[in-house]
Amino acid sequence: MKNKITEQSILLFQKKGFSETSIQDIVDSLGVTKGTFYYYFSSKEELLMDIHLGYIEDLLSEQQAILENKDKDSKTKLYEIVYLLLHRIETKGASAKVFFREMINLSEGHLAQIILKRDQFRFNLQKLLEEGVTNGEFRKDLSVEIATFGILGMTNWSYEWFKPKGKLTDQEVAQIYVEMILNGIHITN
Repeated sequence: MKNKITEQSILLFQKKGFSETSIQDIVDSLGVTKGTFYYYFSSKEELLMDIHLGYIEDLLSEQQAILENKDKDSKTKLYEIVYLLLHRIETKGASAKVFFREMINLSEGHLAQIILKRDQFRFNLQKLLEEGVTNGEFRKDLSVEIATFGILGMTNWSYEWFKPKGKLTDQEVAQIYVEMILNGIHITN
């Protein structure tokens, strides 16, 4: 039931927004009582935090698996991370929207926890770019910090416009993004 509440809430938050969705809206859509909701969550904000944690912790776990693969070069890992972010829009698009759009509704303490995890994802990507510079795959004069923010801005904003059932697949969009990125940072022979 906890998963049902979470999934239904994600859909409602995506459609109506966190502030405009009441606990009553959530329980009515599931045909359960408020007591059922409060059995699993102490508040709507706790539910929102649970959604945020689930989203970012899954991303971090998948990113870590990509980064730990010693058989792949930095360019391949970069593609896989860009693809991960775009594919997440296809598989968890509503969660992505709620994550980025509703973060402002988290309490200061909860927001600080999410920002730490979000920043860890960024630092991991930045470290990958630094490794690419060090091993000669990316330009030595690359502003790694700005490139990191650019990559994240490009991919994270895609939740606003990317349509998984549209003209291009998530793989094709990821390839286009990575080609744009690498043409700016890749050393040409």
